[in-house]
Amino acid sequence: MDEQIQKGQKWLETLLKLMGVPANVNVNRLEQKGDQIISSWLTIDESTLDLSKIEALTGKKGETIDAIQYLANALLNIGVDENSHRFFTVELNGYRLRRQAELMAIAQRAAEKVRLTGVPEEIRNLSSVERRQIHSILEKSEDLSTESQGNEPDRRLLVKLRE
Repeated sequence: MDEQIQKGQKWLETLLKLMGVPANVNVNRLEQKGDQIISSWLTIDESTLDLSKIEALTGKKGETIDAIQYLANALLNIGVDENSHRFFTVELNGYRLRRQAELMAIAQRAAEKVRLTGVPEEIRNLSSVERRQIHSILEKSEDLSTESQGNEPDRRLLVKLRE
């Protein structure tokens, strides 16, 4: 396994221990570009956690798990050559997979509405990670474009017909 990914696994296990929620972290879903690993999922083993701890680590609307993921990506890439940066997705109890499916549905509904009406569709209440995911979902659409507008905490994603 890649040294930086091992470092990410150990970092997350240490953070969880410091938070009073010790748990093992498994590395899976490695994504590669050529022969280089560019991202991986750090999955928190929930088998030793009760529901209240899982909910606390996930947070309201995923805010806590998003913050942990943000810290992992920011801290673990400090001082690392840009070509060697890794992107970490922190997963717990299937939250990311469920949310990814929800975001796909949100993106598809917005795309259908814009195509049908020609009117731009605004999507609110997304984290920066979720906005980036919807940008990625719709970027291959030849007839649509996306852009983020506004400032946090009222930043939103706009889906519109490509000019």
